[in-house]
Amino acid sequence: MTTLENRPNGALLVVDVQKDVVGGAYNRDAVVANIATLVDRARAAGTPVVWVQHSDSEGLEIGSDGWQYVDELPIGDDEPVVHKIHGDSFEATDLADVLERLGVGSLTVVGAQSDACIRNTIHGAFTRGYDVTLVSDAHTTEDLTEWGAPPPEQVISHTNLYWTFTSGEGKSADVKKTDEVAFG
Repeated sequence: MTTLENRPNGALLVVDVQKDVVGGAYNRDAVVANIATLVDRARAAGTPVVWVQHSDSEGLEIGSDGWQYVDELPIGDDEPVVHKIHGDSFEATDLADVLERLGVGSLTVVGAQSDACIRNTIHGAFTRGYDVTLVSDAHTTEDLTEWGAPPPEQVISHTNLYWTFTSGEGKSADVKKTDEVAFG
């Protein structure tokens, strides 16, 4: 039901599951395992897997060990990798072009961090006309309570809650658990 014309396909968008991004993340191992399950499921169905990789001048330098994707999630040779420097994976990147070439109008989004790049990316996709499914048990964040944020489990829960009630003309927003997501 996307508002994008001639975009019948879906894709799995894996955002920033990099060593330094999720190293201290809440429920890291379970979330990474769920993402790995979804990657395997998407590949088996012939659904494109698109990877997003963040860099910045505050320690997440391109090519550094911490900038690399976690070992549990090897990127396929033919799978696109989009490099970004902003929270929204579409901002100043070629993500929209990659998705257009693949005929993608709906995205299933997983990754990190729930309260930053995940929120920015799901909103960025939705406002650009994509149908967006957030996988409720396949995104995470670190503990930022020291700076006044709620505990990470509440941040994740709130992100899932408000995305459930997101709506727009001609496009859909949805939240599903890993075991509810089907590709193909």
